[in-house]
Amino acid sequence: MGGTGFWWTWRVLGSLLLVPGILGWGKEGHYTICKIAEGFLSEEALAAVKELLPASAKGDLAEVCSWPDEIRHSYHWRWSGPLHYVDTPDFKCNYKYCRDCHDSAGHKDRCVTAAIYNYSMQLSSGYHESISESGYNLTEALMFLSHFIGDVHQPLHVGFTGDEGGNTIIVRWYRRKTNLHHVWDNMIIESAVKTYYSKDLAIMIKAIERNITDGWFNVIPSWKICANNQTVCPNEHASESISLACKYAYRNATPGSTLTDDYFLSRLPVVEKRLAQSGVRLAATLNRIFSSQAKQIADA
Repeated sequence: MGGTGFWWTWRVLGSLLLVPGILGWGKEGHYTICKIAEGFLSEEALAAVKELLPASAKGDLAEVCSWPDEIRHSYHWRWSGPLHYVDTPDFKCNYKYCRDCHDSAGHKDRCVTAAIYNYSMQLSSGYHESISESGYNLTEALMFLSHFIGDVHQPLHVGFTGDEGGNTIIVRWYRRKTNLHHVWDNMIIESAVKTYYSKDLAIMIKAIERNITDGWFNVIPSWKICANNQTVCPNEHASESISLACKYAYRNATPGSTLTDDYFLSRLPVVEKRLAQSGVRLAATLNRIFSSQAKQIADA
């Protein structure tokens, strides 16, 4: 896998007070991913997730999947900002862990793929050792991991360095001035909910779930697999994202352009498939982490 020299140490659970901030995938996107994941969890994984969730979640993983976005701009959590994305060289349209996984100051292993490796390791080793004796905060590890698996599937969270993943590309979404990153985080999903799903996110989630069980049924097993029996494989997912960013997100979205039906209708299927893949892969990851077999290996 990629680097393992994670320099940030685990933090004591801070206040769950939610503060305003820029959201990745938007709250609706992360909610959708975790709601889809809940439907694919094994009994063991579901029990473990419910055990680790904060009381405020009321047993629903989807309720806290935006938490890392909601706290990232507060002083105590500012260190987590670079963990939501990984920038790649402009126009190369590929991702390489050793080249790309660093923050803006050049500190290695500070990006979304490193964070996924880190928090999956914390969950796996900490949960199977003993929750009470673990040196990690497993509640936070669960929430961070669930969120970051979503982030790495958003194509512009693996975008170009020069435009900060589309954040500096100013466009219009129909009549509204925004930036390209925000279009992919929020606006495609919001427009879809309004246009096709009666302004009800739950209806959109059900439609994506039907696609998973029907339209994408034959490819679901391949979505779940990580090569070489790895617990997580975010490098592969990041490579998918930058490829999609070049093929769909950046194309026909130059600074000052107005994005309307042509862009929306051709990109919505990409967004919905990435949400589906995120949910299926999050569940597969948690199933591997919390399986009895994983515990037996840890105890051996």
